[in-house]
Amino acid sequence: MRKIDMTDQLWARLLSMRGSLGKAAPDEAEAVMALYAPMAAAEGRFVLAQVGQSIDGRVATPSGDARDISGPDGIAHLHRCRALVEAVIVGVGTVKCDDPRLSVRAVKGPNPVRVVIDCRAELTGEERLFRDGGAPVILIQGADAPERSHNADVLRVPRTEAGLDPRDILDALADRGLSRILVEGGARTIARFIEAGLVDRLHVAIAPLIIGSGPAGIALPPIDKLTSAYRPEARVYALGSDILFDCDLRSSAGSAMRQGEDIRVADHA
Repeated sequence: MRKIDMTDQLWARLLSMRGSLGKAAPDEAEAVMALYAPMAAAEGRFVLAQVGQSIDGRVATPSGDARDISGPDGIAHLHRCRALVEAVIVGVGTVKCDDPRLSVRAVKGPNPVRVVIDCRAELTGEERLFRDGGAPVILIQGADAPERSHNADVLRVPRTEAGLDPRDILDALADRGLSRILVEGGARTIARFIEAGLVDRLHVAIAPLIIGSGPAGIALPPIDKLTSAYRPEARVYALGSDILFDCDLRSSAGSAMRQGEDIRVADHA
């Protein structure tokens, strides 16, 4: 297990590397660089999915209380990831349940553009991210969604009975110059980006907490046999309060995992 000892100097180096792999190659000998440089220095499309959960794999209680699952170092890690990407994606259900700010508060760095998959234009405009004066907000809606006036840009993509295609979402964001993406929630949104083969790295941060019951962080379809399970190459890092699994879904092992299905983002992802 590798330990993450972040310093101001290392963090400044990572921020300077954003989108410039050819200009500042990462030093893989350092645990900090091995973990964060792939997203900081990625050129072209790079998609990271992030889940913070308890030891028993829960991300909330059955009533939906999801606050304080991650410890302080798990939260700092999430905010570092936000600062190193260009946009963070969540589904409409996450906004309804958690009313998140999706900002960088635990570390120094730029706030990412906030992207909400709101297929049917369900948000009212009263949600905090429309009123907090923070980073720009982009709503991803189906082409047939009703028009509503929010403090956000609206990108419309085709909608089928299965929902929105994650590829269309990433293409629409790329047209806006947003290629380094963090998919932060909810469970179905993360699952559909994984199933579509679009996630480069998956970070699962585990906090020393046992909830007992409640939703999981990735809502993948059930399987019958473990031979069908995802088995990505992974490195394990000690963040401090939390343990992090850094899973490479683009590795030789990961590239053969349950690929080939055309999975769509559901309306309430």
